[in-house]
Amino acid sequence: MLEGIIISLANIWSNVWPYLIAILLFLVLIIIHEFGHFIAAKLLRVRVNEFAVGFGPKLFSKKLGETNYAFNLIPLGGYCAMEGEDEESSDSRAFCNKKPWARFLIVVMGAVFNLLLGLIIVAIILAPQKAFTSTTIAEFNPNAVSQTTGLQIDDKIINVDGRKIFTTYDLSYAFTNVKNGKIDMVVLRDGEKTHLEDVTFATAEENGMSYLSVDFKVYGIKKTVGSYIKQTVNTAVSYCAVIWRSLIDMIGGKYGISAVSGPVGVTVAIADVAKTNLLNVLPIMALITINLGLFNLLPIPALDGGRLLFILIEMIFRKPIPPKYETIVHGVGFAILIIFMILIAAKDIWSLIV
Repeated sequence: MLEGIIISLANIWSNVWPYLIAILLFLVLIIIHEFGHFIAAKLLRVRVNEFAVGFGPKLFSKKLGETNYAFNLIPLGGYCAMEGEDEESSDSRAFCNKKPWARFLIVVMGAVFNLLLGLIIVAIILAPQKAFTSTTIAEFNPNAVSQTTGLQIDDKIINVDGRKIFTTYDLSYAFTNVKNGKIDMVVLRDGEKTHLEDVTFATAEENGMSYLSVDFKVYGIKKTVGSYIKQTVNTAVSYCAVIWRSLIDMIGGKYGISAVSGPVGVTVAIADVAKTNLLNVLPIMALITINLGLFNLLPIPALDGGRLLFILIEMIFRKPIPPKYETIVHGVGFAILIIFMILIAAKDIWSLIV
């Protein structure tokens, strides 16, 4: 009897822990984001009334100095509540009474901290590697189609269909969902840029998306302090570029709404990866935190980018937009954002059910 209970609990735990890892990951990313606002506010002497992890009813809280630190029931968010952030205040240390440049720094630091975390995670991922991969062709596979349609050994690929290539990660994305297996490339050949049209690859299809089959191998890069730093920065830049391109491609119709996932879909994806190997979660974590940082910088009402836009307008015209209008804009934007998130979550849940 006892053995059966232990086995049942073990089975439950084996199914539950990957999802707990995914939730913990989201929580860390959000805390880092809010901590960016928090530390900037503290350094610029803005009064922070509360720094909270999670939403909903408080599980526990403690006041240290002027700030109340709380941990709430629902661990899917957090906030840094500053005096005068969304309302008028007579306090000289209120957010609303600070200079525009100070408010700008406080708002932007949330995204900056997410981007810095992404850079750190990328550095951790690359640290164990003994060598790195370049984008310079070392050899072709037997009967390589791309070799017969323009590519040569020692070509360094620097552009694919108008998109700059920094790492093999960029190549992987550029080779996704390409029609007819043909792409235009720019390569460095003998020190000069060479434009190649209709370079052809064999194609494969998976989950409704087409992929080019890479038929060449690239040179390795010896690991040194310099190459490690360069590869870390280039890989982080590649993550940023892929996220930005994905957004543009989605708006342009290259990918449908089915390719978009919200917290539910991403949580499931992270849990699936965690089941295989926890270390494999790191690249996803890097991608998500960079995505969170970049997305928050978009000039969308209710996001940090929307607030930054209002502050920039104030800095340019030396006159703030009336708070009531800004509140309305952010309120409407927040409502639209919540509706969109609900629709995406419903789509993710539906795909799991069916």
